[in-house]
Amino acid sequence: MSRSLAENYPHAFVTGASAGLGRAFTTMLLNEGVRVWGTARDGGRLANLATTHPAHFTPVILDLDDPVAAEAAFSRAANSAGGNFELVINNAGYGVFGIFHETDVAMWERQLSAMLTSTLRLTHLALRRMRERDRGCIVNVSSLAVEFPLPFMSGYNVAKAGLSALSESLIVETQGTPINVIDFRPGDFRTDFNQAMLTSSAANSALGGRAARAWQALKAHCEASPPASVAAADLRKALLRGRSGTVRSGSLFQARMASSFAPLLPASLRRSIAARYFGL
Repeated sequence: MSRSLAENYPHAFVTGASAGLGRAFTTMLLNEGVRVWGTARDGGRLANLATTHPAHFTPVILDLDDPVAAEAAFSRAANSAGGNFELVINNAGYGVFGIFHETDVAMWERQLSAMLTSTLRLTHLALRRMRERDRGCIVNVSSLAVEFPLPFMSGYNVAKAGLSALSESLIVETQGTPINVIDFRPGDFRTDFNQAMLTSSAANSALGGRAARAWQALKAHCEASPPASVAAADLRKALLRGRSGTVRSGSLFQARMASSFAPLLPASLRRSIAARYFGL
């Protein structure tokens, strides 16, 4: 396979391109010569990419909280790209940190709707167009939280688990076709993820006891983690391989050691280790 991403994926659509992993993915693709349509809820956050890559980057306003408008935005972007994208990266999402039974159910429902249902709808649109052209790759950015759920982030865990299940279903459905599906599972990375996280309390300082300890551990893990460029490099390698599958990305401990050895341990021991990891 060619070592140039631009030859195989000349047009890409990336949700959540303004910050964090989405920004790193977008920058990597642009550096490869790929034309990228990148999304954000606030177009102003995409201005720098549009300025520095005027010939290759197109900003797209897209809010997963409004699925109908999101579908329309995707369709307009795909049409402007010549009918469809060879690469679609579903990355947009957010964390909600809070004690499950004390958090309004509406908050969890909103997160599931945005991160899972709206992403499913965009994937549905993209895959239909890819099947018509018999070409393409869909990357669903899930999380290692699928394997190691994060405490006090129930909605996030459920949404990411559902997204991985969707990817696994599509991997089977597209087997034997020129279309690839990648379930990309990042661990902790040094981004603004925890700073941008929503909380069910007025402020994180209002959380006490176990929740407060878990929050501090989460922040510490993120601050000690690899930069987002590592995730972008791992995704680049996966795209160059040109095949479907699950890709884990992160620190050696999270993405390699824990993922390899955890399935061999009794469930009770895995939960005990996870509790200690988060100071619980």
